[in-house]
Amino acid sequence: MKKIDIISLADVSKKSKISLLRKLGYNNDGVYVTLEDGERLLDKYTLEPVRIDDMMILPTPRGPIILNNDIFSLMEYLEEYKIEILT
Repeated sequence: MKKIDIISLADVSKKSKISLLRKLGYNNDGVYVTLEDGERLLDKYTLEPVRIDDMMILPTPRGPIILNNDIFSLMEYLEEYKIEILT
């Protein structure tokens, strides 16, 4: 199993989240994360649009993935990338 460090975005300002998104090559419409063409980014697992205020950014072998901060997405991510949760 792989190990990752987790940094919470809960207390990060929206302005800082938007700046981080831009550095990762994404845009926004003020509420949702968008792709370069303006289409809303969909969570890979739920197929729901990813909200700026409710997103998580996680590592993958191909680079960061942006998902909704929900238990289903997180559990699917952990299973897909074989990541162990250490307590």
